[in-house]
This record gives sequence, C-alpha cells and structure tokens, in this order.
Amino acid sequence: MAHETRGLIILYIGRGKGKTSAALGTLLRAWGHGLRVGVIQFIKGAAWRSGEALAAERLGIPWRIVGEGFVYDPVRDESARRSALAGWKIAQEMIASGAFDLLVLDEFTYLFSFGWLEAAEALAWLEAHRPPALHLVLTGQEAPPEFLKAADLVTEMQAIKHPYEAGIPAQEGIEF
Repeated sequence: MAHETRGLIILYIGRGKGKTSAALGTLLRAWGHGLRVGVIQFIKGAAWRSGEALAAERLGIPWRIVGEGFVYDPVRDESARRSALAGWKIAQEMIASGAFDLLVLDEFTYLFSFGWLEAAEALAWLEAHRPPALHLVLTGQEAPPEFLKAADLVTEMQAIKHPYEAGIPAQEGIEF
C-alpha cells in the first residue's frame, strides 16, 4: 500500500509557553526524515539570536527573521506592520516555490489579530498556491475562525505556571 503525503495545516495557539517549541519539534522531526524544511519568524526580531536559530544555522535549515521584536501598539507601529507584510511576501515565495515540504510560520497569526492581514485573503492565496504536499505549521496566541476551520490539527497551549511570574528571568537554552 502506497503512503499518501497530504500537506497538513497545523496550528499551535494559546497564551501558554510552548507554541514555537512545538512547531520546531515538528520541524526537527520532519528534517530528521529528510523533508525540506524552513522557518519564518514574523514578530521576534533579529536583535537577539535564539538557540533555535543558531541550531538551524548549524543544521543548514533556512531561517528568516522578518520581525522587529515585540509589538506594543499594532495600530501605530507602521514599521512592524511593513516588516510583517514583507515577511508574508517572503512566505508566499517560499510556499509557492515547491522547494519545501514543511514550513513554520512562527507568530503568523498575529498578522490577523493585529488587523494587518485578512484571514480570508491569506486562505484564498494558500488554496490557490500551496503545493498539495506542503505542511504548514502556524503559531500565535489566537487564530481566526477561518484558520481554525481550515486546519487539520489545532493545539492550544494553556498557561498554568511560568517562572517569570515568580521573578525568575528567561533562561538561556530554555526560553531562548
């Protein structure tokens, strides 16, 4: 019996920690099986290099950081909006290229919650241009109803306890 490869849309959402970690675990699993993988980060800025980005560089995994860092005012932060939308153009090129089997669009759902991109527009583009076997892994706190419906897998991370709440700063190798 032949194995059918069907590209999945996977959402890791919620207010809890672990969305990017789950997405990158999926990416690493795919890479281990010889799939062609890549990452685009839409919000995190290039000012600091995460351990994940450093590992990807060593493994030869394409990793694009298009964000400028935290967005405190999405209505007024025109520079962050322009960077994120430029990142969507890069994602569109990577998706349509046929050069990837799995792409992680980290923090992509913020483009919808910030009002920078319409969910229906993005889904219509994906339906028209995404190769049938391409897996997309999308992260962010919230996802619009259209993406929740279109997704094949949705996991919501729930915050229960975090060391930051006890005054413990982010730990290198654990949180970044």
